Amino acid sequence: MSLASEFKEFAMKGNVVDMAVGVIVGTAFGKIVSSLVADVITPVLGKVIGGMNFSDLAIGLGTDPKGAAVLLKYGVFLQSIFDFLVIALVLFLALRGINKLKKPAPAAPVAPPAPSRQEVLLEEIRDALRGPR
Repeated sequence: MSLASEFKEFAMKGNVVDMAVGVIVGTAFGKIVSSLVADVITPVLGKVIGGMNFSDLAIGLGTDPKGAAVLLKYGVFLQSIFDFLVIALVLFLALRGINKLKKPAPAAPVAPPAPSRQEVLLEEIRDALRGPR
């Protein structure tokens, strides 16, 4: 079997194609949610807490040999963490909704089966041995 035919067989398996579609859709979804966070939520949050822009948060570490400031930009890092948390929350809520749609309706409770003829006879014998009460 040639390398090309092996690759074709591998690439055409259902799981690989499904995974590729999932990665593409996930990438697009991540861009949408990142834009939502960066362009809608963060500016509103910054305005609420006093007009602060998270991406401007940094600590100066000095200057490089050319005289440019060396900055530890922790604000960009915080923004990335916030993006991740929002994306994770949205994915969780979406998957939760999908799982609720998949969940089958609860089955009606099943009545216990009728006792066998042997069990009925044993109960009658037990009751007869107890005597009248």
